[in-house]
Amino acid sequence: MVLAFWRWRVLLLMLAFVSLVFGIAGGLARLTPIPVSIGALALHGPLMVSAFFGTLISLERAAALERAWAYAAPVCAGLAGVVLLAGLPQEGLALMALAAAIYTAAAIAAVRRRASLETGTVAGGGLAWLVGNLAVLIGFPAVPWWIAFFALTIGSERLERSRERAPAVRMSFLLIASALFAAPLMPSFLGVMLVLLALWLFAFDVARGTLRADQQPRYVALCLLAGYFWLAAGGVLMALSLAYDAALHALFLGFVFSMVFAHAPLPYSRLLYLPLVLLHGSLAVRVLVSREFGAWGNAAALALFIALAAALVLSRAWSGRPKRSAPGP
Repeated sequence: MVLAFWRWRVLLLMLAFVSLVFGIAGGLARLTPIPVSIGALALHGPLMVSAFFGTLISLERAAALERAWAYAAPVCAGLAGVVLLAGLPQEGLALMALAAAIYTAAAIAAVRRRASLETGTVAGGGLAWLVGNLAVLIGFPAVPWWIAFFALTIGSERLERSRERAPAVRMSFLLIASALFAAPLMPSFLGVMLVLLALWLFAFDVARGTLRADQQPRYVALCLLAGYFWLAAGGVLMALSLAYDAALHALFLGFVFSMVFAHAPLPYSRLLYLPLVLLHGSLAVRVLVSREFGAWGNAAALALFIALAAALVLSRAWSGRPKRSAPGP
């Protein structure tokens, strides 16, 4: 039974990475002439947000809930990417909406099991993802809702690490999270709330306290704080209605992928700083100098991180030592 579970988990991860590869290729094709399918070019956003991240996030939540039906969410999200790439956009987008609906139901079930600000924020993020996926299915803007999905989902995880804080601090998070759910209706207001969330994270997240640590805790703290910087930068650009491409990639690359780097369950190595520096350096180039050069640097950073992650995991397995993730912030 356990072996069968891991086989399904690996298969879902493979589906997610197929969407990631084609999503990155589609994004590059928008800036440089490289051969990609029409689906990858036109559906770069859905592939990255719902097919890749949707699979990973819903798989994690299903494992936490421990209910078999919850795994239908990552299955639908993973298959949606393949269906999109097969040239069936409506069917793929419908699968993404179904994945988000099941994920939201799982999040609500978690609230019923343990009602808290953390679980409620996750459920709010699920609703934002569902609204975004339904919006793109019927031809309406989805990106603001997807941004709210990531902000609420990541914010809830960081809140979990800060749950011993004073009631006033948690109340301030509740106000920001509540506003974030309605903010996608007004992009400038969404930008303001993203800045406030970044300031909250800078002020109350435990990451600042571990900067003086060594090895993995320090690496994780740097990933988190760099991500919060891009969250604030993207929020400012959105609030001022400036540089749309820069704002989106500050959020989806600088913030979201920095969180991925921070939370990936990998054995620690100083080599992990290479993709981290490349990601944020190339993003700065993209925002300030050249979209094209920066985009290639972004893709190289993600490819380097994936290759390095695989090498570290395999090296740990071949050495016969149990995989260990040092405690991080």
